[in-house]
Amino acid sequence: MNDFMSTPVGWTVMTVIGIALVMVGVLVSLAFLLLADRKIWAGVQMRKGPNVVGPFGLLQSFADFGKFVLKEIVIPAGADKTVFLLAPIVTFILAFGSWAVIPFAPGWVVSNINVGILYLFAVSSLGVYGIIMGGWASNSKYPFLGSLRSAAQMVSYEVSLGFVIITVVLLAGSMNLQTIVSMQAGGFWNWNFLGGGGLANLPLAIIMIPMSVVFFVSFLAETNRPPFDLPEAESELVAGYAVEYSSTPYLLFQIGEYANIVLICAMTTILFFGGWQAPVDLGFVHDWPATAQSFYGFMWFFLKVIFFFFLVAMAKAIVPRYRYDQLMRLGWKVFLPTSLVAVVAVSAWRVFGLHA
Repeated sequence: MNDFMSTPVGWTVMTVIGIALVMVGVLVSLAFLLLADRKIWAGVQMRKGPNVVGPFGLLQSFADFGKFVLKEIVIPAGADKTVFLLAPIVTFILAFGSWAVIPFAPGWVVSNINVGILYLFAVSSLGVYGIIMGGWASNSKYPFLGSLRSAAQMVSYEVSLGFVIITVVLLAGSMNLQTIVSMQAGGFWNWNFLGGGGLANLPLAIIMIPMSVVFFVSFLAETNRPPFDLPEAESELVAGYAVEYSSTPYLLFQIGEYANIVLICAMTTILFFGGWQAPVDLGFVHDWPATAQSFYGFMWFFLKVIFFFFLVAMAKAIVPRYRYDQLMRLGWKVFLPTSLVAVVAVSAWRVFGLHA
């Protein structure tokens, strides 16, 4: 088997299998997470939410999928048809491209590259093009205004996101996501939101806990998620950049958006909360077979992602939408200077801190 893996054909086959497993796993999880999002929202509003299709409404997302696929694709007469159809495809592909470097458990990653964080930045930065293309190609003022809002919003919050991630890179000394997770082993007191490196770096928690919050909120704005869903603000823009879309193209936009939302949760878990590492390191787990240890790590990764998705759903349900000027002020006047100061403070600690 190892000999086959070392050949170009073997590497290609295993990579394709890994990509297929990740895509299918993410798509199936999205179906149930979308249902959970709707049920949480319903629970906050004291109503039942989807509960008819399948037991407890578990098949509602699959019924919605069938509806979208079977509906007629309507393209406005004045739209640029090629770009109009290409936009949701670009959004879908870029959303799933980011998952190539996400480590789910020890060794469970499609591409274990040393510049995984730079790769994520590159792919996530391109994500705005799908929205801009959709808004422009629709040949309507409401989608166009929504796409412009999205571009400005994503640029504004990517800057602070970059500075926050630099603090994690400084702590770990690596841009490899598997390395970042591995360095948080040994218990929750080694996780980056508490400064990483155990009790010696605990004073950094004063900086890293706020940075984890800034990262999470900035990624909400990056993905146009409530309370920062200004590109889709139905009170002003009807439905934003997707208002002219229906059927499968609209479904691709929604899948791309939810794939990015779950990516937020995964990245928050990996960078700040130990990834697949358990909150308390149980010694006997290290005596298990490697496969069992991997499934154990995946269980913790999955539970953490679910927890952060719950926070995302609750933010949608209980936090009022920001005005556009408030959105820009928060990004440029609060998050940017705060994250910049954090980079300087963490750098100073790495050079002059107690561990040195």
